Amino acid sequence: MVVQTQLYTIDQFWDEFGSSKRVELVRGVPVEMAPTGTAHMIVVAWLAHLMYTFVEQHSLGVVTASEGGFTLAHNPDTVRAPDVGFIRQERLVAPTPERYFPGPPDLAVEVVSPHDRASDIHDKVMDFLHAGTQLVWVVYPASRTVAIYQPDASARILHADDTLDGEEVLPGFALPVRDAFKKLQD
Repeated sequence: MVVQTQLYTIDQFWDEFGSSKRVELVRGVPVEMAPTGTAHMIVVAWLAHLMYTFVEQHSLGVVTASEGGFTLAHNPDTVRAPDVGFIRQERLVAPTPERYFPGPPDLAVEVVSPHDRASDIHDKVMDFLHAGTQLVWVVYPASRTVAIYQPDASARILHADDTLDGEEVLPGFALPVRDAFKKLQD
């Protein structure tokens, strides 16, 4: 006997989980996100601060934190929450939605924790890219590296001596990779 799992719609997901828990909706299935470690929290906060400062100085849009969700797909529905997101000014909607943003971020940043499975990170990156995210940064505090993903799913790895570049998505943003980790204690 096969047990059929009920798939959640975005409305059902919002009604049950809202924004009170760290839960994502992945192809109709709620997936709880484990609490993160200290290195993860520090790197997320630092990158969000750097991006926010740059975006505000240049009036480029908004930077989001992981508490909010982005609607990436329908039937089955998917709502993902990057650790840090960026939405270009011209894509902001009025009035500001109370629920999930209706579409993908232009830039998604995922910071990897020791317990994260590579397959889960890959799936999340692909969900963002397939939904239209233009740039995904996957940040690895343990190795002090950053993987950059493009819309064609190609990836390249940046090391300490490289520069993290906002490309066309965040024009003018440049950060030495080593500085992404400068708040971590060695």
